Order: sequence, then C-alpha cells, then structure tokens
Amino acid sequence: MDQYEYWLSALSISDRKKMMLHAYMKSAKGAYYIEETSLHRFQFLNETDRNTMSQAKKIWDLQGEYDGLVKKQIRLYTCFDPEYPKKLADIPDKPYALYVKGNLPDERLMSVAVVGARSCSRYGEKHAYEFAEFLSGHGVQIISGLARGIDGVSQRGALMGRGKTFAVLGSGADVCYPRENIGLYGDILEMGGGIISELPPGTQPRPYHFPKRNRIISGLSDLVLVMEAREKSGSLITADLALDQGRDVYALPGPVDSSLSMGCHQLIRQGAGILISPEMLLEELGISGGNLQEKKTEAKKMLESLENMVYSSVVLYPRNIGQIMDESGLSAQEVLETLVSLEIKGYIKEISKNYYIRV
Repeated sequence: MDQYEYWLSALSISDRKKMMLHAYMKSAKGAYYIEETSLHRFQFLNETDRNTMSQAKKIWDLQGEYDGLVKKQIRLYTCFDPEYPKKLADIPDKPYALYVKGNLPDERLMSVAVVGARSCSRYGEKHAYEFAEFLSGHGVQIISGLARGIDGVSQRGALMGRGKTFAVLGSGADVCYPRENIGLYGDILEMGGGIISELPPGTQPRPYHFPKRNRIISGLSDLVLVMEAREKSGSLITADLALDQGRDVYALPGPVDSSLSMGCHQLIRQGAGILISPEMLLEELGISGGNLQEKKTEAKKMLESLENMVYSSVVLYPRNIGQIMDESGLSAQEVLETLVSLEIKGYIKEISKNYYIRV
C-alpha cells in the first residue's frame, strides 16, 4: 500500500465516492493527480467534495503521513486490495479502507461476533465470558468492539481460551477507547489478534462512529451472539445489520423482569437462535468438542475453598477490597491474604491501589 492510497482513504468524502474516483482513475495515484480544474467533470462530486480534495493536496505531506502510519505499525487495506476480507467485501456498504494493527481474522476459520450491553449484569458478564472462552478454545475467532461491559468481557474470555480476538473500534486504530481497556488492547495484539478501524489514525471516538462500525463487526463474522441488550440498544442495530448481511443471530435468554434481557427476548421472538450452552452452540456450528471444560474443572479444583470464595468475587472489571469483603463475607485479613495468594498464582492482578480484576 502506498502514500496515495493513504491520502485517498483519509479524505473526508464518502466511501462510495472514493471507490468511484479509484475506479475512474484506475488508482489512488491517478485520483491524486486530477487537475483541480478538471474536478468538475466528475458529476458525483459536489462543491464540498472538490474543495476537500483540493485542500487535502495542499496540506497533506504524502511521504511524511505515510511514514507516520508505518511508524505506528498500522497497515492499510482498501477494498481494491486482494487481502481485504472477503466476508466484508460482500456487504453492500463495505468500508473503503481498513486500518489494522496486528492481524485481520483468518478467513479459513469461523468468526463469531459477541455483542451486548455496556452496563451489563453479572449474569450477562458470566455467559459472555464463558461462551467466548469456550468457542475460542475450539478455534473460533471472536469479534467485538472493545467497549465496556459485554464486549470487553467476551474478548478477555477469548484470550483466556487461548484463541484470537479482533476489536473493531469507533476511533482510530491507535486510539484505545475506553482507556481503561488499554491492557486488553495490548493483550489482543500480543496474542496474535488485531485492532481494526475504518477511521484514520488519530481519530477520536464520537457517538456517531459506533453505530456505523457495527456493520464491520457483523460483516467480519459468520454469526452474531447478543448476550444482553435493552429494548433499544446498539446491539440490536448490530443484529439487524447481521440479518441484512445474511448472518445468523443468536440471543441469550434472561430473567423476564430484567430490562437488560428485553432486547434478547425480542430477537428470540423474531426468530433468533437461543443460546443455551457453549457446547450446544458448538455442536450447531458443526465443530467437534474437546476437553476444555475438563481443563477448567481441574484448574478450579486446584483453588482452595477460601481462594475460590474470593476468586468468585473478583470479576473482569475493577473491584476494591471492600466490595470483595461484602460479597465473600470474609474478614479484611482473610481477603487480603487470599488476594495475595491468588495474585502470586496468576489468577488475578491489582490494577491500582486495592483494586483487582481477573486475568
């Protein structure tokens, strides 16, 4: 990919118009060298588009900007690139370009999107983590959005299953949002996954970026799991996009009086698959099971009963010692001693003074 492709991909004009420019001029370089006086020949460009292109050529340092992209270890794939994901290329509103840190999903493997509420319940958190961990442990790639709640929990579960996960951001690929997930961001890259965005590097998160990026999450996936969703939520937007793209959608049933399950029940009522267990889903996907559950059971048995009580009170978002004491019913001394033991064994980590998360 060259500096001209980067210039065209970063232009503030629609993806459709970028594709048309590329097609008419045979390359991004051809589009760059269109004479300003000739831009009016392209009827699909309006006055704002023409001004945008003219200004971009004046202020854009071709080589310098491209060197900055390389320095950030971000690769660019346009929809004209043979390495552009085939699943994504088939959707009607595919992005003109993807900026990628790390890797793209392996198209030879199955990919499953896991989405849901940011303010999730312990119930949703538990099942998102377990489904992602189990599927990942059987070679399924997990796609999500690195957001708070279900997204981050499922991606952490995928890493614990020793598989790969890919985060599609509503910011530039070099901008971790929310910032509290910077550890997860790094772990995804370290484990061979990828950070993906259609937005140029340095782009800050904006509310309108997130609904748009959802089509990429579903587009990169073979099916979408909705773990928890309110009656009107971004997760339902992703589910609708998935159905439009020909992807299957599964939803997790929950308590009938929980507002966090209303969206899932609505999807099930409309014909979505019902998530009962990771094992059953794996069977429906036609993937043979393994002994991951047995390994998990063995690992759990290794924890002493006191450690088990404390460990069950530590979750995937930060909790302080007081919260752990309240939930476990143990004294401060018992909790502190057990936290130290669990941290030494690698089950948890202290991310700030007296705040702990699972690892």
